[in-house]
Amino acid sequence: MTRKSFTSLAGARLGSRWLFVVALAAQPVTAAFAQQPAQNPSTAPAQNPSAAPAQNPSAQLPQSGDASSDQGAYVIKRSVNEVSLIFTVSDRHGHYIPDLKQSDFALLDDQKAPYKVNTFHQQINLPLRVGLVIDASSSIRSRFQFEQQSASEFLLQVLRSKNDRAFVMGFDVTPTVTADWTNDPDKLATGINKLTPGGGTALFDAVYSACHSKLLTERAPEPFRKAIILISDGDDNQSHVYIDEAIKECERAETIVYAISTNWTPSRGPGDKVLTKLSEETGGEVFFPPSINEMATSFKNIEDELRSQYALVYTPADFKTDGSFRSIYLYCKNRSYQVRAKKGYFAPRE
Repeated sequence: MTRKSFTSLAGARLGSRWLFVVALAAQPVTAAFAQQPAQNPSTAPAQNPSAAPAQNPSAQLPQSGDASSDQGAYVIKRSVNEVSLIFTVSDRHGHYIPDLKQSDFALLDDQKAPYKVNTFHQQINLPLRVGLVIDASSSIRSRFQFEQQSASEFLLQVLRSKNDRAFVMGFDVTPTVTADWTNDPDKLATGINKLTPGGGTALFDAVYSACHSKLLTERAPEPFRKAIILISDGDDNQSHVYIDEAIKECERAETIVYAISTNWTPSRGPGDKVLTKLSEETGGEVFFPPSINEMATSFKNIEDELRSQYALVYTPADFKTDGSFRSIYLYCKNRSYQVRAKKGYFAPRE
């Protein structure tokens, strides 16, 4: 397959990008942020607080209705000019921080304050759509059986209700779905056990394919969270797409990547940097278990994070349906807390 033929898949975007929104009695409000100079829509998002535009220390998000938990009734709202942002807040030790308020955060969309925040609340136990993407190349042959066992146990624990669904994809030189969308642990375990290691590593192709063919088109009548759990050493040597193309497809599919590195050496190699970029750019996290026996701990951390996150739905200022990339910069005013969120999104194109 040529790069041109593979990447042409990226052109198959949705005509308009419907965002499922968990809405709780929102009301219009005025923006409290000072407007920032507009940036080129193609500019990459800020990577860290030091690289972000200067902020007024007292600035905060425009206020929506009262912040509340997801105990209330769901209202499904469909709008092309609203952005749904799922994010996690942790302390310096990686522990999840609950019970924060909307006033604890500040946000820039395309370097401008949002026009309006529609809802803000902590979300617990939303239905999940999980793609388990497993490196089945020859480079991980020696530890593959233990990875299979840990992945099966993870899916058995994380799929708690009939509303959760997952699929299994293995990859070497090509991605292969061995278990399609289901909440049946036996079918998923069978899909994991079908995988056998061998061949090169087309990591970026697998992430792109998982988003494009599985997660981008996934729909449900209720809000849900989408994530890829990627198990790999990060060493790509066969892909037809670049890492940035894979990340963009994750952003189009509104999918977070959580990566577990299978590099057990003390030093971090080039593959670990790849996994870090895939995770951080999509709002996820990368885990480096010190040994194969600690992989189960990484899975448990991912499970806890998927079940305990915040949701913010807002209307951007100066929003245009031109298909451009809009950067997101979200931070907590308590700078000892770390916020993990996607770095941006693609506006729908008319």
